[in-house]
Amino acid sequence: MKRSPRVLSGGLALVLLILVLALLGGATWLALKLRQPKSPSVPAREMTDDPVSPIPAFFEKDLPVSCRQVALVVSPGDTSVTAELFLLVRKDGHSPWISDRKPIPVTLGRNGLAWGVGEHCASRPEGFREKREGDGCSPAGIFRVPFVFGMAPEADARMEAPGLTLPYTHLADSIIGVDDPDSHYYNQVVDSNLIPRDWNSHEPMNRFKVLYRWGAFIAHNPEGVPHLGSCIFIHIWPGPGEATAGCTGMADADVVRVLAWLDPVKEPRLVQGIRAWCGPSNVFNVTPPTLHEDDPAPGDKHP
Repeated sequence: MKRSPRVLSGGLALVLLILVLALLGGATWLALKLRQPKSPSVPAREMTDDPVSPIPAFFEKDLPVSCRQVALVVSPGDTSVTAELFLLVRKDGHSPWISDRKPIPVTLGRNGLAWGVGEHCASRPEGFREKREGDGCSPAGIFRVPFVFGMAPEADARMEAPGLTLPYTHLADSIIGVDDPDSHYYNQVVDSNLIPRDWNSHEPMNRFKVLYRWGAFIAHNPEGVPHLGSCIFIHIWPGPGEATAGCTGMADADVVRVLAWLDPVKEPRLVQGIRAWCGPSNVFNVTPPTLHEDDPAPGDKHP
């Protein structure tokens, strides 16, 4: 049975109408698409199996292969008083660095950081200050931590902090830090009862009984080059956000924790620098501490 021409023409008209609507819809979509601003192309990230170290590259290359502990101090900038300390460990010289604990808030010298003298061989970055005696700056670089100290006799100190493994110096009345650049003992902690005096200025180490209740000597300027800075320590801070005179300060409990963590078998180093020098790393997952309005203002009354 043949369909009537009227039915055929009606169906054809319907098909044509659908096609026209489809074409109009497609044209409208295309016009809208062309009017949208183009997103900038993002280059594909280069995939690599090499771990990214949180330690500045120009410092990491100077770390001994035998070094398996790094206390890394990262400051937001060279004039910042506040910073963070990351305790990093690795299995051997070819393994990646990992964070052993949560970052510890610390304070630096009242004038921030300056380029120090240590085990690093890199040239001082352009515009970065050089560490000098009395400049109120903590040193940037790589430094050994040869011994720890405290107000308590050694037996008592090791009972209070049984994890201590570094050599310990009891801060008796005769223990001093020599800061006279003209002395043969410049930048040394010595027993003044045992050596002839040739200095005109020094720091009695038990003068700050609270701040130096626990501490560690930092081997900055180990050759004692005159005027390049002396007597740099890790010690208890004057208070949260409050500056030191050039040392690295932290809360009492954090100092004890760090000193007990340092293991001479793992040849620990202190590395200090600014955030801009560090590569991207998931180690830095906490915003550096900031100095709030109600924090004590940095001053010169504390070391």
